[in-house]
Parts: sequence; structure tokens; C-alpha cells
Amino acid sequence: MKCINKKILSVVMAVSFSLSATACRTDIKEPYSLYSSIEKYGLAPKANSTLLGEQVAHLPQKDSATASTNEQLAKACGAFNDTTLSTIYSQKADKKIYPASTTKILTAYVALKYGDLNEVYTVSENACNQAADSSVAGLHPGDRITLRDLLKAMLVVSGNDASVAIAEGISGSTEEFAKLMNEEALRLGATHSHFVNPNGLHDDQHYTTVYDMYLIFHAAITEPVFLKIIKARKCNVTYTDASGNVVKKQYIPTNYYKTGEAKAPKGITAIGGKTGTTGKAGYCLVLLSENESGENLISIVYKATDRYSLYTMMNRLLLSFL
Repeated sequence: MKCINKKILSVVMAVSFSLSATACRTDIKEPYSLYSSIEKYGLAPKANSTLLGEQVAHLPQKDSATASTNEQLAKACGAFNDTTLSTIYSQKADKKIYPASTTKILTAYVALKYGDLNEVYTVSENACNQAADSSVAGLHPGDRITLRDLLKAMLVVSGNDASVAIAEGISGSTEEFAKLMNEEALRLGATHSHFVNPNGLHDDQHYTTVYDMYLIFHAAITEPVFLKIIKARKCNVTYTDASGNVVKKQYIPTNYYKTGEAKAPKGITAIGGKTGTTGKAGYCLVLLSENESGENLISIVYKATDRYSLYTMMNRLLLSFL
């Protein structure tokens, strides 16, 4: 990954950006054409189910993005006021995109629904069999670690080894866990997505959309444990290795807003979220923020060309909330 001069990044983050007038707030009447899909899969008894009615922001039929420069920064974006349930900004938010490690938001949601936070899992060789350039939490075969600490390792430092350990601990295999992921995605209304693994390593059949990820993240942040982990500026974990020795580690977030390497615009507080990066997915970030009125703001940037562009575009989205 490219390294960015922190001083330059901090200066850029402080500069005010403006979105075009068409990216301002609008009342969205038309949903994401989800009700028919929900009925098709038998996930709701009737089309006016509140699952996708008043509880989530709806996607406009047309993008609110018009500035051609936006696509030079990122391919797909969205800004959603999750308190007023309004879509503030959308750029190809309904188009297929590769999610990279933002996949782990859904992995965590499924784990919290089906797993026991205090259960101890044994890390397998398969979980630790990651590529040399893969993001890992430094786990080893035979390590015994609770689901709670695996979630920290997965969400904070983006450990691909931790995500596989979670999947195997809950479902026995990543393939079976992926079935749960797809079932839960459909229940949440994310009907334009398909997941084949718990970590987001590239697969042509592993994809989502900005709006689908909004729906998934919207659900995940209702889980207190998930919210606590993504808020943290650092996380401590304790587990035992294969020989029974106690191992203690501290993880630092991959999210630059949490490390202070990027700064949100004045009036916006970045709460936390999940980053993701692969060659085909580009640089990605799903972020929860809060304005001075205490409203929850969800902003998503997918396939930024580099880390600088990722945080530049994210700050543009955050400014659209002001």
C-alpha cells in the first residue's frame, strides 16, 4: 500500500470541500425496489413491512452526484442520515462493487447473532494460512481465543485470520458461514449482494453495493458490542497459545479517523467504521459519524484510487451533512 505523508494528509483534511447543489438533502419517496425481492424470498409477510419502510433511508432513483471529479476519487459513494432516515448523497450506490474487508461488518453481525461472545474457539491452520501481504491479527494454529476478542482482532486490525476463525467456530467452515451471511443480508434487504467468504478477499462472486452495505451497517451498529469495538482507539486482547501460554496484544485501528491521521470536518465527529483494501476493490471505508445534534450519519466510499482519495472523498461526504 502507498504511504501518505501525514502532514500533507492532515492539511488536506482541514480544507473545506463543497458538493454540488444537487447533492443537497431531498425527500426520497421511492425505495430501492426491495419489497418485491423480500416477498420473493419469503422474508416478510407483506410489502409494507416496516423492515425497509420507516426504519432506513431510501435510495433515490437517480444519483445526486453530478461533479465529474468525484469519480476521479472513488467509483461509488453514499451519505445517509440514519436518524432522519434521509439519503443526502448518492453516487452509483446501487451498482455492483467489491467490498474488500468491509465484508467483515456482515461477518461481525452474523457472529453476534449466532455466536456466544464468551465461547473459546481454537484457531485452525486454515485460518492462519493467509497470503504474505494479507492483513492479519497475528494468530497461530492452536491459539484459544474468545469470540469477543476475535471480533476485536477482525474489526480493529482487520485480521483475515480472525475472520476465518470466527466463521469456522460458528459454522464449521467458511463455506457454511457464507450461507448464513447471504441469508442475513437478504433479511436486511441487501438483495443486490452475494458473499462467498467472511473476510472480503477477492472473488468475482463476492460483491455488494453502497446501499446494501448501508443496510448491513445500519443493522450492525444497533449491536452494542459492535459499536463499542468500532469506537475504540485501541483494543486489548488476551488468549492462550497452543502450549497454554498467555498471550496479550494491543490492536490499533486501520481507520485513519481513529488514529488521528485524518480529521473530520468541524461539526462532525467520526465514531468508527471499517476499512477495506484489495487490488480490485480499491480503497474502501464505511463510517459512522455524528453531528452536533447527535444524529447518526453513515457515509460510504468504495473503490477510491488511493488512501489520500479515500479520505478526501469521505470528508466531502461528511461536509454534505452540514
